[in-house]
Amino acid sequence: MAYSNDKRDNRRNARENEGPELIEKMVFLNRVSKTVKGGRVAKFSALMVVGDGKGKVGFGMGKAAEVSEAIRKGIEDAKKNMTTITLSGTTIPHEVIGEFGAGRVMLKPAAPGTGIIAGGAVRAVMEAVGITDIRAKCLRSNNPNNVVNATMAGLKSLRDASQVAAVRGKTVDELKG
Repeated sequence: MAYSNDKRDNRRNARENEGPELIEKMVFLNRVSKTVKGGRVAKFSALMVVGDGKGKVGFGMGKAAEVSEAIRKGIEDAKKNMTTITLSGTTIPHEVIGEFGAGRVMLKPAAPGTGIIAGGAVRAVMEAVGITDIRAKCLRSNNPNNVVNATMAGLKSLRDASQVAAVRGKTVDELKG
C-alpha cells in the first residue's frame, strides 16, 4: 500500500497561502497592577506595530494577564488597522508634522544611505513600513501611544505629486512649472 502525502501537501500549501510575511515590532510593554481584596493583580499591555515593509502598516494595543497573550492581541489589533502609506523610494515624498493628542512628530525625507534617524517608537513604525532613509523628531510628548499615533497621522497625510495634481485638476508637469 502506498503512503499518501496529502496531509503534508495541504499543510505546505496552507503555509504558502497565508499571505505576505509581516514585520512585527513591540513598541512598548507596560505592567500595571490593581490592588484588590486578596492582594495585587498584575496585568500587561503591549503596543505593537505590524507592517509588510512595502508601504502597509498598522498598530494596535493588546491587554491581558500574560505578556504573550497581550502581544498576540496587539498583533491582531494592528493587522485589523493596517493602512497604505505613500512612499518615494526609500523615504517619504515631503516633510510633514503628525499630531495626536499631546504628541507631535516631525518627519523629514533624507538622502539614500542616511538610515533611520528616529527614536524608539518612531523607529519601530518606520522599520515596519519599509522606510530606510528618514529623519524624525518627537516635539512634545514622548508617550509611546501618542508618538505612534502622531507618526501614523503624519504618514497617512503624505501625498505624492500625482495625487496633488489630481486633486487640483492639473498635470504633474504644470505643478512643477
